[in-house]
Amino acid sequence: METALRLFRERGFEATTMRAIAAEAGVSVGNAYYYFASKEQLIQAYYDRAQAEHEAACAQVLATEGLFATRLREVLCAWVRVSEPYHEFAVKFFKHAAEPSNPLSPFSADSAPARESSVAIYRRVVDGCTDRMDADLRAELPELLWLLSMGVVLFWVHDKSPGCERTYRLIDRTVPLVDRLVGLSYLPGLRGVTRDFIEVVRELRE
Repeated sequence: METALRLFRERGFEATTMRAIAAEAGVSVGNAYYYFASKEQLIQAYYDRAQAEHEAACAQVLATEGLFATRLREVLCAWVRVSEPYHEFAVKFFKHAAEPSNPLSPFSADSAPARESSVAIYRRVVDGCTDRMDADLRAELPELLWLLSMGVVLFWVHDKSPGCERTYRLIDRTVPLVDRLVGLSYLPGLRGVTRDFIEVVRELRE
């Protein structure tokens, strides 16, 4: 997989063939196809591996921290840290993942396993926090946080600052806003607005 990612970065996804990947990896083409039927399957395997690395990086904070804001911030920052080695690749590859009809899009059916695993992390963020929030919002929040994380990914792909410091700053500025909105959701005066928002989210999903 490392060979494939390097070639995708150097030559581009479209120009890189399975034959070239096999040659660079020192294996036969047949052997390469035995493990991965296509370049797209290689990328899906990369998604799965990146997801597993993110889960491992989040394990401690999710097991020990109770505050929603801290849990969310650390999970988002953990993603940036574990993704750092792939930043150059992501910049080159992004145009494919951003295409709605592309099976490599994080919103595609092919990417469903990785997407569901990622949403599950944000479900742990919500389920394990000690903060009060509207019950209906709590049910919808994991998917909304995943969508927030996609916004962070988009910003990160275009972040040329040293160590992606602008992405970390974006997280530091965004999380308190989300935390404040979540904290207000259970107040009687805002509960109606919260429910209206949730209805819009559910309608868009359908």
